[in-house]
Amino acid sequence: MAKPSRRGVCLVISAPSGAGKSTIAQALREADPTIFTSISVTTRAPRPGEEEGVHYYFRDMPTFRRMAEAGELLEWAEVFGRGYGTPRAPLEAALAAGRDVILDIDWQGHRLMRQAMADDVVGLFVLPPSLEELEARLRGRKTDGDAEIASRMKAAMGEMSHWPEFDYVLVNDDLDKAVAEARSVLVANRLARARRKDLEALWPVAG
Repeated sequence: MAKPSRRGVCLVISAPSGAGKSTIAQALREADPTIFTSISVTTRAPRPGEEEGVHYYFRDMPTFRRMAEAGELLEWAEVFGRGYGTPRAPLEAALAAGRDVILDIDWQGHRLMRQAMADDVVGLFVLPPSLEELEARLRGRKTDGDAEIASRMKAAMGEMSHWPEFDYVLVNDDLDKAVAEARSVLVANRLARARRKDLEALWPVAG
């Protein structure tokens, strides 16, 4: 079996709710079927139509916490009494096989990923064009009342203060342009010298 030409890229995309991180991440995955889809672990109950190992790995809270303590999760969080996390083994295997991984998680998850695998993670933060536009997008969903939107906007302000922690930042004022810019980040990091292990054997390095 041929050795992979490079080590995969773990592109972590973060943004406040409504800025478009999940839409951008999904567009990148759909455009390139070789991208590895990481399946998260969660402690919430399956929703109608969701399957074990396809949409999530469903575990109870004691098992989830044991996995976190044992280092089986690269990043994890407990939100409103529910646990969510990224399994370590399948993601590390994908990167070693030369497959890229895209995670759309929050800034705290990005920080944990950096701690777990600093050489593999590339961070991309997505900003909205303005606070007014972000609020308009949240209202356009027609799923939340005024109080919930106000809470989300307050949370967004806190989240956006962490953009300096990321390698790249884009402003999502046009979705097609934002997807193209995110793809450019991914392609550029595929060519990073540190990931081209195959070239070391093919081309001598000056001593």
